[in-house]
Amino acid sequence: MRAPIGSFENAVPAVDRQDLLTAPVAGAVSTGWGGITPDQVLHVDTDPELADTAAFVAHHGAGLLDHSANCVVLSGKRAAEITLAACVVLSHSRVDVNGVARKHLGLRKARFAPMDTAVGETGMEYGGITPVGLPAAWPLLVDSAVVDEEWVLIGSGSRRGKLIVTGKALAALPGAVVLEGLGVRAAPDAS
Repeated sequence: MRAPIGSFENAVPAVDRQDLLTAPVAGAVSTGWGGITPDQVLHVDTDPELADTAAFVAHHGAGLLDHSANCVVLSGKRAAEITLAACVVLSHSRVDVNGVARKHLGLRKARFAPMDTAVGETGMEYGGITPVGLPAAWPLLVDSAVVDEEWVLIGSGSRRGKLIVTGKALAALPGAVVLEGLGVRAAPDAS
């Protein structure tokens, strides 16, 4: 089937592509969540060399930038306790780490988690981390602009492939909290 966004000719239910998904993502798409059934999560096979946002939209079209989202892992401290959380914002935005995210999580300071921590704790590949299949105990912060999108292209847990889901499906993920202003539109490149 043709994907509902982008120029992808071959979109299939992600549950039928378990061989291309990491274990946590495969588990999540096989059962669905929050009223989202396995057949509502689509997978498109993509070149792993193009997984990073800039390369991906340069190859597949700049229009995808408005319909793609990134999932980043944050780390922060409260007393001696370390908190890991995930934030999802549209790809043309950046996460307001030490504003909206930090305040919502009640942390003294927040930062992007080191790559080895993000990969080790999620069971996903760097450059493919997705909110689908994250550890259940983690806070998941989703920018309201993501939820407003009819269709969103996100990572698949692997650098190879992307998932396509509705914005509302991301808001229905376990532990998801929708926040206004989590994503701040990035300034255009001045180069």
